[in-house]
Amino acid sequence: MRVWLGLGVSGALIGAVAGGFALAQDAPPDDAPESLLPPGFDDPPPAEPAPPPAPLPTAAPIPVAPASAPPLTADSAAPAPVTGPAVLPPVQELSEEELAGLPSLEELEEMTTDELDELFGLKPKYDIPPAARRSLAKVGVIAREEGGFPAASLGKQPASLVRAVLGGAKTPLVSRWGHILMRRALASRLAAPQDMDPVEFAALRAEALNAMGEYSVARALIQDVDTGNWSPQLAQAALTAFIAEADPLGVCSYLRFQGVPESEGERAAHWALTSAICEAYEGEGARANARLERALNEEEAPAIDVLLARRFAGAAGRGRRAVSIEWDGVTRLNSWRFSMAKAVGEPVPEALLGDLDPYFARAGSIAPMVPLAQRAQFAERAAAEGLFSAQALIDLYSEIYEDSSIGGAYGERARGLRAAYLAPEADARVDAMEALWTGAEGPNGYWARALTAYAAARVPPASAEADRAGGLIGSMLVAGLDRDALSWRPFVEEGSDGWSLIALADPEDTLASQTGLDAFVDNDDSADARRSQFLVAALAAMGRLDSADQGAFESRLSLDFSKRTRWTRMITRAAEVNNPAMVALLAGLGMQGTDWAQMTPLHLHHIVAALSKVGLEAEARMIAAEAVVRS
Repeated sequence: MRVWLGLGVSGALIGAVAGGFALAQDAPPDDAPESLLPPGFDDPPPAEPAPPPAPLPTAAPIPVAPASAPPLTADSAAPAPVTGPAVLPPVQELSEEELAGLPSLEELEEMTTDELDELFGLKPKYDIPPAARRSLAKVGVIAREEGGFPAASLGKQPASLVRAVLGGAKTPLVSRWGHILMRRALASRLAAPQDMDPVEFAALRAEALNAMGEYSVARALIQDVDTGNWSPQLAQAALTAFIAEADPLGVCSYLRFQGVPESEGERAAHWALTSAICEAYEGEGARANARLERALNEEEAPAIDVLLARRFAGAAGRGRRAVSIEWDGVTRLNSWRFSMAKAVGEPVPEALLGDLDPYFARAGSIAPMVPLAQRAQFAERAAAEGLFSAQALIDLYSEIYEDSSIGGAYGERARGLRAAYLAPEADARVDAMEALWTGAEGPNGYWARALTAYAAARVPPASAEADRAGGLIGSMLVAGLDRDALSWRPFVEEGSDGWSLIALADPEDTLASQTGLDAFVDNDDSADARRSQFLVAALAAMGRLDSADQGAFESRLSLDFSKRTRWTRMITRAAEVNNPAMVALLAGLGMQGTDWAQMTPLHLHHIVAALSKVGLEAEARMIAAEAVVRS
């Protein structure tokens, strides 16, 4: 149908234009500009006799009506003689099935410009000029000079290995410092492995970042790839990141040029609602309203999801309309409801905020539209996991302190943090910090140590506070303040908590004393002596135990660092070939979980050893210290 219509129209049009063009050339106006070429250069070459017409192809010739030309006048010259019959290529006729599938005239009249473009194959893939399109040679957010890993780090690695490592990163990490290292590796500007499509490489990294709760970083990584190059896999990762950021408009360009990717279940509903929102912001308000009405009537999505989408779409142009959000009958939050409610300023009922999934803490911790007290609840978990920095958490509680209307636990913590910084006596400042630590017990209570990190660094080292130095040193190391922590070395007792952390945080490669380690193990009251196991595993990995001491403590604590698994062989091999990026990714893979009880001394030993070998000693020391504190 397209070919037949195209030839039928264009044949007549070409004939008409050709005839008119010939007349205009043969009858120049009197005021035509005088030629500046030498005589003879304007004269046409002498006409040669026309060659005999070539035999026509076997297909029957198509009769062509002669093009109509304007009538000749006295001032016009005769048209140039035609040298041969016009021959058009044969017409490709459509089958009955193809003809039956064509839209009717009424359907064509109701189609939008985008639908007509798609029907006739006129829809472009890009809305970006060629000179402005991004290269896929290196994709990422952090360049090497900005702290990222070298671009060619994974270029020579087998695509199957990289695919397996990134595809296996499906959960958050137990380690805050491990999370920070993994985020840095995934966000670096990297070239794809030679046998892997760069877009697939970007999609796998974005999926891993989403699994960690790093939606902002995933969004930035995805935006480093032009939407014209997005694959369905990358588009799915993009929708996850943009919904978490309460900004579904980020995928509108993809939908405009590539359409909705195949999805099922709740994801298909989110794509349908996002597509309607995009139409509203592209000026198709009536069409967007009709699509949302159809989604509501045909139950393509739950009513609450459609209502929130309608409220969001109603903010576009002249499509504003009053939409009442009814939470009656809603028993759970999902990513769409939480993010769209944030975006349109709709309060979420308290009943739905009781026992929240960790997703909402990760997605809401940096949302400025969330009330401060609720943000503090989210940010505490995010800080324990590594999404929120110590300084960002301190800034958030500073805002809470300034808002006198916020009371309860969060207002109390803000006042406690102020005392930790400004109490006149060192004892009082440490008392305030310990009160914060005590009130944050549990697997996610590590945030309190991050909150007091810089306050702990302000406490001058002294023998009077030596018995409480362990908590101060552990707090400082949450923010990487190892120099401040090491200033307590002369005051800590050998074998104490503070001594163990300094032994791990010390950048100098010094052996740990057997006496101190014996005392630490004797005083360890953790379950199954986990703290002692982690301490021995890390010291042995950094080469800070001689072979005799290592063997003795392995036997005493039922450890065996000689065990080999597929993962231990891979991370050891990556360290041997000095590939920091691959070591970082494998270390993150080995630290997946929700609690430090899922971490083993064997995994910690190989992670610390591999990181130390490839030049990531600082990260290795912080991960080791965190393991001892959090176990």
